[in-house]
Amino acid sequence: MQVELRVFSGLEKYLPHKRFGEPLAIELPDGSTLRDLLNHTGIPEDQVFTILVDGIHQSLDHVLAADERVSLFPPVGGG
Repeated sequence: MQVELRVFSGLEKYLPHKRFGEPLAIELPDGSTLRDLLNHTGIPEDQVFTILVDGIHQSLDHVLAADERVSLFPPVGGG
């Protein structure tokens, strides 16, 4: 199955040749979770704070469906 991945705010460093928010088609086996997606792309779990799937917050155990849109955001600091 294929999902669309977008990464933001520095997570793009884990995806060579991808820029902030640029869509990337990822092919995964049926039944894959968000954790599987992170492992497949090499993005460390501890670098991801917020995960949206089709605009809805999800946990790493969420089972993906074909054509879902996944957005990953790191923790944001500031003062």
